Amino acid sequence: MASDIGRRVGPVIDNARRFGRQREGAEAMQRNLLPPLPEHGRIQLAARYQPAPARSQVGGDWYDAFTLRDGTLGLVIGDVVGHDLTAAAGMAQLQGILRSLAWDHPGPTGAVPDCLDNAMHAITTVPMATLVLARLEGPDPAPWTLRWTSAGHPPPLLLTPDGNAQYLEAGQGLILGTHLGVGTHRPSAVRALPPGSTLLLYTDGLIEAPGSDLDSRLRRLRRHALALAHEPLDTLYDQLSTRMPPGSTDDVALHALRLPVP
Repeated sequence: MASDIGRRVGPVIDNARRFGRQREGAEAMQRNLLPPLPEHGRIQLAARYQPAPARSQVGGDWYDAFTLRDGTLGLVIGDVVGHDLTAAAGMAQLQGILRSLAWDHPGPTGAVPDCLDNAMHAITTVPMATLVLARLEGPDPAPWTLRWTSAGHPPPLLLTPDGNAQYLEAGQGLILGTHLGVGTHRPSAVRALPPGSTLLLYTDGLIEAPGSDLDSRLRRLRRHALALAHEPLDTLYDQLSTRMPPGSTDDVALHALRLPVP
């Protein structure tokens, strides 16, 4: 009996070790591929990647920020479907292609994920993904202006100095990988931002967990973020990351900017 138990336990331990090594490799790959944030005038930028709990696999969540050809600031938050090394590699593929497309598209932001969707299955290994692409213009002429589009991603959260917090639910389009029909385009949205505003981008691991109610989690995130609106961005991240839904098995990417006050 002892010999039989040993034969059965051995493969389980070996599989657990292999899973641990694969997870560590995926997490290291994910972190190394996430880019450093640029300096863009007096705008504050911060981002953080938090891997999934130890029992779960690493996913394909990512953030990005870069200066576009016209001098405006581009912001991205995204999530590749999957939880393994393939998802991490797919994240890197989409990140590079999206940067190239956004660099030379000064028009509506919705055109960029449309181009990415058309090319994705031909030149990447990604079956489906979500993202928000935003472009920040300003402050001349005032006010600051945010233009964005969402491909099936949770809405950005805008915190304003007057004590309001609002989800930017406009600009919502289909998830990447759905193959939009001819003549169909993802929408773009625009919003004026007052000085001192904070924009929070995040992936669904911050608000979703098995058995949780999404609407209540969004209300909770809004309430917690509003209470921390005047804190440094690093403090905001630290506090929000401790309030992930119980039982969450997903990784999380957080990305935020704060506009300067004149």
